[in-house]
Amino acid sequence: MLRHYLDAISLTERLHRQFLDVLKAELEARQIRDINNVQALILFNIGGDEVTVGELTLRGYYLGSNVSYNLKKMIEAGYLAHSRSPHDKRTVRIALSPKGRALWVELDAILGGHASLLEASDAVPGLAAANATLRGLERFWGQAARAAMHAIDQRLESEPAEPAEAPASGEEATPFPIPARQVRWAAAE
Repeated sequence: MLRHYLDAISLTERLHRQFLDVLKAELEARQIRDINNVQALILFNIGGDEVTVGELTLRGYYLGSNVSYNLKKMIEAGYLAHSRSPHDKRTVRIALSPKGRALWVELDAILGGHASLLEASDAVPGLAAANATLRGLERFWGQAARAAMHAIDQRLESEPAEPAEAPASGEEATPFPIPARQVRWAAAE
């Protein structure tokens, strides 16, 4: 089972990279050079929705490390429009601009063409079953991540609290210790 599991992890990564290569070639064939393949995939996944950066990463459409950079570049290129939330000025809502919607239509046609070619060639029998298996892996990894984070939280809650740092001159001392869990999460931010 370990061999199959490791193969699935490796294959998933390779397939994603190959798909990005195909998308890059499709953009180049259409002489679309002001957006890259990763940005085009983000744009396609936004579709007709209005989303925040956090929603994009929660949906699993993007890994998140450079999502803000890519969104900024797409806004600069005119593919996305953005506005501040009227209820929370810290939150920025992102949606496709008319230029972005036009590219979305092209991308939809490209992917629809790929699907038609796959169906006609029968090159990938059992695609629905493969998708079901991948969704099962997605659920498993989500559960595994939550279980690991829960174990970390349990361990940190059992650790003694760290003493508060000595105040800088002129500052008041904190009268309570900082739990190790809060120190860990604050350091990660």
